Amino acid sequence: MNTKHSMAAVALLIASHVASSHPTLEQPNAAAGSSYKATVKIGHGCDGLATTGISVRIPAGVQGAKPMPKPGWALAVRSETLATPYTSHGKQITADVVEISWSAATKEAALPDSYYDEFVLRATLPAATGALWFKVIQTCEDGGRTGRKEWTQVPEEGTSTRGLALPAALLMVEPAAPPAAHH
Repeated sequence: MNTKHSMAAVALLIASHVASSHPTLEQPNAAAGSSYKATVKIGHGCDGLATTGISVRIPAGVQGAKPMPKPGWALAVRSETLATPYTSHGKQITADVVEISWSAATKEAALPDSYYDEFVLRATLPAATGALWFKVIQTCEDGGRTGRKEWTQVPEEGTSTRGLALPAALLMVEPAAPPAAHH
């Protein structure tokens, strides 16, 4: 292998590590107005510390978020009154989930820095297309040390997270497919 190819391989390896080092969504694209299963992937702890908590802030316009329980982790759901209520299954919704948190119930349940895991929720996406940013707060602890990573940075314009130290997880909401024609 020549030096040029070796340098390209190293650059690709570094880029892939940097790209996967922050929380991401397993499915980064989804159709407008659809039910969406958000799987937030956590690839490491906080500077060597085990992850003891994950909080996901639900983007504006996302409706009816519900977390998937995780064995060994306690759940907390925070709701707020909506500025504009909506109707779901014939019922007017005046408050909705704005944040879902998972906390390790015991020290043994914490996610070691060297391990990978996923935190899942389900919600309905808005009818509007474009970028939605899921902001993730990661808390960590090991013995008496604690750490916290606020993966909340969003680019001023566009969707490139290049140059952001702690980028939020991006979901691109795309136009819904037209209904299939029946013959």
